[in-house]
Amino acid sequence: MTALPAPTALSTAAVSVLSKNWAGSHTLPASGLYPHQWSWDSGFIALGLRHVEPDRAQQELESILSGQWDDGRLPQIIYDVSRDDDYSPGASFWRSTDLPAAPVVPTTGLIQPPNHAWAAWEVHRTNPAASERNDFLPRVYPRLVAWHEYLATRRNRGGRGLASVIHPWESGMDNSPLWDEALARIPDTPQHTIRRPDLLHADAGERPSTKEYGRYFWLAEQYRDHGCDDLGGKDSFVLEDPTFNALWAQSELALALIAAALGKDDSGHLARAQTLTDALEHLYDDDLGLYVARDVTTGALVRKPTISGIIPLILPGLAHAEAVLATLMGPGFLAAAPHMVPSYDLRAPDFEPAQYWRGPAWFNMTWLVIFGLRVQGAHSAEADRLAANLQSLALEHGFPEYVDPLTGAPHGTRNFSWTAALALDLLHRSV
Repeated sequence: MTALPAPTALSTAAVSVLSKNWAGSHTLPASGLYPHQWSWDSGFIALGLRHVEPDRAQQELESILSGQWDDGRLPQIIYDVSRDDDYSPGASFWRSTDLPAAPVVPTTGLIQPPNHAWAAWEVHRTNPAASERNDFLPRVYPRLVAWHEYLATRRNRGGRGLASVIHPWESGMDNSPLWDEALARIPDTPQHTIRRPDLLHADAGERPSTKEYGRYFWLAEQYRDHGCDDLGGKDSFVLEDPTFNALWAQSELALALIAAALGKDDSGHLARAQTLTDALEHLYDDDLGLYVARDVTTGALVRKPTISGIIPLILPGLAHAEAVLATLMGPGFLAAAPHMVPSYDLRAPDFEPAQYWRGPAWFNMTWLVIFGLRVQGAHSAEADRLAANLQSLALEHGFPEYVDPLTGAPHGTRNFSWTAALALDLLHRSV
C-alpha cells in the first residue's frame, strides 16, 4: 500500500488550494479551466470544507441553491458574467435570465448529479453547533426537497422512477463511452463555429474533441431554444445513468436524516430511496456484472463497462452488490489498476488512460468507491489502499483533475478543488 503523506503537509496544501479557488461565496473547480460555480463540484467541495471551515461549507451549498429555478432544478453552472469569455458556452449562450422560471443569477438550464442533500447532512453532522447557529438545515431542507421533486416529476422520462439526463454534461461524465451511441445520432456542427477556451488551459488530447463539442452544443441549443422545458420539448438525448440515480437515492437517505433532525416525517424520503435503489435493477447487466445506462429513446441498455456502473455500491441493500464487487476487484478495474479506479474497463478496445472520462481515474469516483466498499462491509484493505493512494497522488501531483490509472501520472488541470476537498475528507476520517 502507498504510504500516507504527512497529515500536516496534505492538510496545508489542500486548504491552500481551496483558499486560492475561493470566489467570495463559492469555490471554483479550478480558476483557469473552470471559472464559474459547478453544481456537483460544490457538493464534493463542501465534504472537505466541513472539516476545516464549516461556515464556508454551508455557504458553498447555499450558493449553488441560490441558482435554483422555480421548478426546483439546481443548475449545472452559476455564471460569473465578468468571465463570460473564459468558458464556453457561457451566460450569453444560455440567456437564462430571459426565462420567467429562472433565477436572477445567470445559469445554465442543465443540471448535474444530485449530491447536495448528502453533502448538506454531512456538513451538519460534522459540526452541529455551527449548523444550528446558522439555522442551516431549516434553510436548505425545503430547497433540497424541491430539487428532488423536480427530478421525480420532470425527469422521469422512462417511467420507472429513475431520472434521465438530457445532455452528457448533466451526468458530470461528459465524454463517457456510455453516450457514444446516442451522440452518434446527433448532427455534426461546423467545427469552426465552436469556441474552445478550455484548450487554453488543458491539452487537447485530454479533452473531448471539437467534433464531440459540436454535438454537445447542438443538444444545448435545442434545449435552450425550447425554453429549457422538460415537459414540452422533444429531446434527442435521453438516458438513465447509474451514478446520477445512485447519488439521488443516497441524497434521499440524507434528506430522511435531515427531516428527522427537524422533527419532520422522514418516511417519504426513505420510500423514495428504496424505490430508486430497486429501480436501478432495470440498469443491471448480468454479463458485465455492473450497472449500465439505458437509452430511453430506444429502450436499449448501453453495454459499456464504466465506473458509473460501480458507483451504486454506495447504496445499502443493493441487489447485485456481490456481483458488482467482483467486477470492481477483477481484471477490468482494480486487479490491474495499481493506483485508483479507472473510469472505463482497462480491457476495452477504446480505453484511453489520459482522455477525460474514457479511462482516467478520477478522485471523486475513487472516493465514492471507497465509500461504497465501506457501506458494503467488503474489501476493507482495498478501501484503505485506495484512500492512501488518493491522498498521496493528490499531494504529489499538485491536486490534479485526474490521473492515469496504470501509472498514476497526472492529467487535466492542477489545483482542482474537489481533489483537494476529498483528500482532506479522507485525511480527517483517518485521524
